Amino acid sequence: MYRYDEFDHAFVKARVAEFRDQVERRLSGALTEEQFKPLRLMNGVYLQLHAYMLRIAIPYGTLAPRQMRMLAHIARTYDKGYGHFTTRQNLQFHWPALKDVPEILEKLASVEMHSIQTSGNCIRNVTADHFAGAAADEVADPRPYAEILRQWSSLHPEFSYLPRKFKIAVTGAESDRAAVQVHDIGLHLKKSPEGRLGFAVYVGGGLGRTPMIAKKIRDFLPEEDLLSYTTAILRVYNLHGRRDNKFKARIKILVHETGTEELAQQVEREYLALRESELKLPEDDIQAIREYFAPPLLPVRSEGEALLASATATDARFATWVRRNLHTHKHPDYACVTISLKGIGEVPGDISADQMEAVADLAERYGQGEIRVSHEQNLVLPHVARADLKAVYEGLVEIGLATANAGLVTDIIACPGLDYCALANARSIPVAQQIAIRFADQSRQEEIGDLKLKISGCINACGHHHVGHIGILGVEKKGAELYQVTLGGSGDENTTLGEIIGRGFGADEIVDAVETIVETYLGLRQDKSETFLAAYRRLGSAPFKEALYGSEAKAA
Repeated sequence: MYRYDEFDHAFVKARVAEFRDQVERRLSGALTEEQFKPLRLMNGVYLQLHAYMLRIAIPYGTLAPRQMRMLAHIARTYDKGYGHFTTRQNLQFHWPALKDVPEILEKLASVEMHSIQTSGNCIRNVTADHFAGAAADEVADPRPYAEILRQWSSLHPEFSYLPRKFKIAVTGAESDRAAVQVHDIGLHLKKSPEGRLGFAVYVGGGLGRTPMIAKKIRDFLPEEDLLSYTTAILRVYNLHGRRDNKFKARIKILVHETGTEELAQQVEREYLALRESELKLPEDDIQAIREYFAPPLLPVRSEGEALLASATATDARFATWVRRNLHTHKHPDYACVTISLKGIGEVPGDISADQMEAVADLAERYGQGEIRVSHEQNLVLPHVARADLKAVYEGLVEIGLATANAGLVTDIIACPGLDYCALANARSIPVAQQIAIRFADQSRQEEIGDLKLKISGCINACGHHHVGHIGILGVEKKGAELYQVTLGGSGDENTTLGEIIGRGFGADEIVDAVETIVETYLGLRQDKSETFLAAYRRLGSAPFKEALYGSEAKAA
């Protein structure tokens, strides 16, 4: 993984010192909260319902054990003993005291971490496939390009005050696990027929109050032109993006109002003027960054299959975990392991300090010293020998992180909602907990099969409900929490936005509504191989509306 150079160390150290002074001035009263707000946001500090919140960047979702241990130390020392992983592969602490934040940032800097550009109208943390560098279906590791983008975008003087926040995602496999088509810029790494590496470029995706799927404006961009083309897109956006209305300030609105063809032409003109400039990436520079992400030397462990067969034959729970929580690795003797942070009845994405330290230990002992954060709010050990899977599983059982539900109905994405967020209209966490408890039976979950359920507590869609197979949006109506349901969304290589199915449901009705939707699917699917999403695309909304609303649906 990438290690800071002298510039990085000096840059982060100076930023910590600057913010320490700003915090002291706020605490002394020399700065009002209004004056302090833009300063804290530049350092990832939000003011939520009950306390300040600190969001920490985890570029492209890659963590070292020493960094995870530092997060555990911060959680235990300065917060309430836990952290929350987000859909941007970041981590949030929800209860730090403002006076302690500079000390926290100093601790983070000691392990090459920071919270810069996790907020504000700037280029946010660049995200990537959580199986990057390990997955068997990968064309190439996208993380070197994410790192190049990180270095280029950090405090970029031209793009530090954009019309609105700006999000970039990179994926390197045909199966898109980074949701690139719902980002401001999505980059899908591929090879040309001649074997050259480059990107399909998508622009103008995003969720929130105006969800849109990104438009592909380039089938193939050579890798050396990554920065010149990205700069061209940002320049067009920075010049023409709406600054008069923050709800219309995202690049997706610019694409919509300008038209994809016209915007693409503007980008191409800007790109042609830049492509031979200093932004053109030399192969030596690309290779130097790639070397930071060289795959670990994985010894042959041919005994793994026999050990695995024996262990799964004698331990049914382990067999279920193997079936659900593994992804195929490039090396036949290894697997990528998903560590579910969605224990039944627990808060999606939350992890305790003790659990963080235990995961760091497992990563060092069995996982080649790497940990990943997925945009689905889980953790991943990307390089585990199949011979060691039983030991890893037993270690996860000890810390309560062996839930075998990756990709199932209880593997729920949920934002913090009204329990924490000042923007939220409704609670997300209790709904997620109640749904997980309703579907807790393992055999029932597996009978249902792959099903992505996502919950947001407000229209900002931090829970990505628009691209859930089942999406739930919490709204407020006449002082009560109401939950609107969307069906048929997907955030993969075949991205679709979910369809609003009808009127919302009260907090005491929403779990029953989800169960009705699931039971309707089970009754109508062609066979067990037809997933919920495939069945919905075949059937359309009508049978689900009928099941949920009865005569109401017919009248409509």
